[in-house]
Amino acid sequence: MEKWELFLAPYEQAVSEMKIKLKGIRKQFRERNQHAPIEFVTGRVKPADSIKIKSKLRGIPMDKLESEMQDIAGLRIMCQFVDDIYEVVRLIRSRKDMTVVQERDYITNMKESGYRSYHLIIEYPVQIITGEKKIYAEIQIRTLAMNFWATIEHSLNYKYQGEFPQEINERLRNASEAANLLDEEMSKIREEIQEAQHLFSHGRGKQDDLYYQDFLKLHESELLKELNDQRRLEEPLD
Repeated sequence: MEKWELFLAPYEQAVSEMKIKLKGIRKQFRERNQHAPIEFVTGRVKPADSIKIKSKLRGIPMDKLESEMQDIAGLRIMCQFVDDIYEVVRLIRSRKDMTVVQERDYITNMKESGYRSYHLIIEYPVQIITGEKKIYAEIQIRTLAMNFWATIEHSLNYKYQGEFPQEINERLRNASEAANLLDEEMSKIREEIQEAQHLFSHGRGKQDDLYYQDFLKLHESELLKELNDQRRLEEPLD
């Protein structure tokens, strides 16, 4: 294919726009002093070399890339809790500026390898100078624990080219179960975690922390001296 830059431009635009919109969801929750189901968002456009390799492996003709390769544009949403994942899915389904065309729940239906995540394929309209162009994009939604496991598995996959030794397979499955247990335990104390985060995000955590207050009283003179020294350093020289 000629002019890869021109071909990939709408995908890059889509990723940029969707990152802003998804981060906007997080911002709106926080402005309302509510728990934001989105922790952070990343995105990427698959490089031309990766597209060529995948098209050969999957037998996708180059003139069918737009319709048959649905992850050229990819976004990843990280969540604190498993329940947040399903809330994010609900929010994306309800949007008018993108359409969910396929869903794969690898949380309820974990892959044999131990992989857990929720995948959405969406159709997203990009406005370009020739008019509207609809493209496909993949959104992966995970907890931080799921993402840690998937990142390690992905790195090992490069080393072993998908042919993991039996011992590595077993350790990966064990690690997946450990990550799942972590998510389950964090969900059980979700309310306590959110309350603590709310207190500290509003600057009240340290005020209510007796150990912190004792530290201030004990080191008050030292802290004041350090502050005054810093102010003198910032004064303009004559």
